[in-house]
Amino acid sequence: MKPGDLFRPSLARRLVLLAAIWSLAVLVVTGLAQTALFRQEAISRFDDDLFDVADGLYAGSTVDDQGQVDAPPLTDSRATRAYSGKYWQISEPGADGKLHALVRSRSLWDGELKGPDKGIALLRGAAGKPVYYDSVGPAHEPLRAAAMLARLPGRAAPVVFMAAEDRSALEKDAQRFALETAGVLILLGAGLLLVVLIQVRVGLQPLFDLQREVAFVRQGKAERVGGTYPSELQPLAEELNALVAHDQEVVERQRTHVGNLAHALKTPISVMMAEADQDKGSLAQLVTRQTQLMREQVDHHLRRARAAARTQGNRERTPLEPVMDELAVTLERIFEDRGVEIDWRAPEDLVFPGERQDLLEIVGNVLENACKYGGGRVRAIAEAIGPDRMSITVEDNGPGLSQADRAAVLKRGERLDETAPGSGLGLSIVDELARVYGGSISLDQAVLGGLKVVVNLPRAEA
Repeated sequence: MKPGDLFRPSLARRLVLLAAIWSLAVLVVTGLAQTALFRQEAISRFDDDLFDVADGLYAGSTVDDQGQVDAPPLTDSRATRAYSGKYWQISEPGADGKLHALVRSRSLWDGELKGPDKGIALLRGAAGKPVYYDSVGPAHEPLRAAAMLARLPGRAAPVVFMAAEDRSALEKDAQRFALETAGVLILLGAGLLLVVLIQVRVGLQPLFDLQREVAFVRQGKAERVGGTYPSELQPLAEELNALVAHDQEVVERQRTHVGNLAHALKTPISVMMAEADQDKGSLAQLVTRQTQLMREQVDHHLRRARAAARTQGNRERTPLEPVMDELAVTLERIFEDRGVEIDWRAPEDLVFPGERQDLLEIVGNVLENACKYGGGRVRAIAEAIGPDRMSITVEDNGPGLSQADRAAVLKRGERLDETAPGSGLGLSIVDELARVYGGSISLDQAVLGGLKVVVNLPRAEA
């Protein structure tokens, strides 16, 4: 993955992100709702227990002859232990608007239960019904309390029956439930995210398949997009095939036009050369030289035009190793009288994304120059320099070239050795063909002592 790919818009990432946000929101709301319902249910059961205690006090309390309230005996032993967390109290409203204890459990020791925040007014508004509230106990523990205002036979003034219990255990249960629920929901969320990833991957698989098919067409492994796709993608596949067909048709027309132009130009040139050869005068010699130059220039430009046309609709792939083997054998036979030996190496997985003729012309010109101007030793090494690039390095043990001469030999028609046969187009052809394919050529001093030529070319998948 390239560094910029992480921030590039992605359909799969967008779908996963939307599903993750929606699932997270649903799980968070579900967790909060479940926790709130559990706590509410626990408090409701807690309040029912408190009401049973307060109602038991009301049902069992009596008033003696002096008007004092007598509490019934309660069986819960916790109410007899000091600060046990289980408390009850019978109070009466005072003139100061506060509640004053008449009878209280031994667990309160010397403390008293506090009434609800709104005090007596709230109790009187709900006379005969329990009022539940949170409070603080004598040991500063959190309490849940119930208070009920009622009248006892034999007593004119109403009394308040109160029951309270430490709610710490309830809060711990609620926290434990919240943590357990959060853990379960996290696992559920991870499972949902995994399912979403699988769903997106499976759902978008036809897109990945289409991408692979298009890559095969571009790399020359297939001539058209094949396979059957969902109804949403099938029209796109058909349009891509139509585009490929149109591209191939345009390229074929270009090749035909180039061929026609080559025929139209070469025939008059050949006629001119034939007529000039019949006359041995100075004018005929001049015409012959200029006509030969015209033929070379026409060949050069037509070759470049054909290469450009081929790269526009390139579907061919040429392995490099057989081409170098063929060239090495051929050139060693041609320059046998000079004792030329070509030491070459090329991995079998190097593939040129173009026509064999173009690769032969590129590598052949470089090797031929090394054989022609070198001292007999030629070394050619091809290697991959990346997933989509390769280089071909050719060295010889000849006299080499100066820095100025290296730049000159790349110019079209430039010849440094006028005694050697040729038109001077060899390295310039290599340079221009390489550029057509998005490559380059560079010249340097060879380790063997002569010229070092490095041709950088695109590489196709093996």
